[in-house]
Amino acid sequence: MHAPTAIQELSETHTLGAGTEYRVVRASAEDTRPWIRSAPVCTTLKTHRICHAGIMTAQAPYRIVRMHQSGLYFLACLRGEGRVLVDGRWQKCGPGMAVALPPFMVNAFEAVKGKPWRCCWVRYEQVVGQQPILSSSSPLMAAFQGQALYAAIEGLIEEAAHEAKPAAMFHWVELVQSYVERFAQPWQQDDRLWRLWERVAADVGRDWTLDELAHQAHVSAEHLRRLCRKALGRTPMHHVTWLRMRKACELLSTTNLKIETVSHAVGYQNPFVFSNTFKKWIGWRPSEHRSRSTGS
Repeated sequence: MHAPTAIQELSETHTLGAGTEYRVVRASAEDTRPWIRSAPVCTTLKTHRICHAGIMTAQAPYRIVRMHQSGLYFLACLRGEGRVLVDGRWQKCGPGMAVALPPFMVNAFEAVKGKPWRCCWVRYEQVVGQQPILSSSSPLMAAFQGQALYAAIEGLIEEAAHEAKPAAMFHWVELVQSYVERFAQPWQQDDRLWRLWERVAADVGRDWTLDELAHQAHVSAEHLRRLCRKALGRTPMHHVTWLRMRKACELLSTTNLKIETVSHAVGYQNPFVFSNTFKKWIGWRPSEHRSRSTGS
């Protein structure tokens, strides 16, 4: 496998490769991009703000880079191996794994040579005023058995392409949505984490400490660390940083606030420290993120 590409060197890319096979269902006939224009239409997808969903077996040189994705992108792997840009670095995505990447950030995926990557995906549109699919306690990458989701998307594609009966498509869409929510909303399994991270996300500018987080969750610091490792794949303080960076991306993409103001809003009194932390997690500095967002 070739050496990882520096994040700064990424650019908008859509390379499928001759060996990649895929099938898609789209929410609107108005989406006429070349790679999707022949896909069947299921307007029921709009009820959950889904733009399109699909199944594929990707082979190198398959590579997709979206420099400023406007909605959640969920992808689950069933077989083979791919790489996904998560937390500012390329990470392996193999069988039994899934990623849920939030809006306003870079999405980047690529297949690994010699390891056909069998996946399914669901792409959402972020709508102002509507509750996002990802909560403050959602993982970005975690274990997930994607066979049922794959089958549901495949069933929806078949129905939309042939009989296209509204009742049948409704049930397929509800299945797709429920499987994504099963991954994206793990708070349903542990109420302590959900309540904690909702509180943190609503006040990311606060000077959170591990002891304060543990106190809020009514557990010991060590137990909170174990819970977070299991549910989110990162430590509690790393998740605080992630929530801050996610909020910063949103503010930089959707407002004209000065970078210093954004820095203070997400808990950094020193804009230089904020800028360095943002670069480490996102891949470039806040000013670059804003210019890329504007360019997109």
